[in-house]
Amino acid sequence: MILKTRDIFKKTKGFSDIHNLTAEVQKIIKESGVAEGFCHIFAVGSTASISTMEFEPALVKDIQEKLEDFASKEMNSHHSQTWGDDNGFSHIRATFMGPGITVPVRDGFCILGTWQQIVLLDHDNRPRERHIVVQVIGNERKED
Repeated sequence: MILKTRDIFKKTKGFSDIHNLTAEVQKIIKESGVAEGFCHIFAVGSTASISTMEFEPALVKDIQEKLEDFASKEMNSHHSQTWGDDNGFSHIRATFMGPGITVPVRDGFCILGTWQQIVLLDHDNRPRERHIVVQVIGNERKED
């Protein structure tokens, strides 16, 4: 059994800025030597999320607009009143979406649909450098 932990860092713009992580996650899986198992992708922090989607410009915009409908950056939140940082909306978005996902691995690759990519969504109200932890666990590839 193998367990490998690696980090990804991404500069983001905030306000549900979306970044495709699929290639970087797949590279980590390949380098891990895991053939069959799981890959967990986790956003460190309370204002970011990890999800999957078809990463294309029109859908990125649709998701950002729906997140704004759901928890507007203009909303009055108790968090923002308490701390004065005006990012209560970002905590709400991140809490409802969740900080991480687990993806199955088979033959050394993530099992994803044809148009499905792994994405980071940074909901905060300012640019950040986001820290993503990727853990791969599973059985080792056998050499022929």
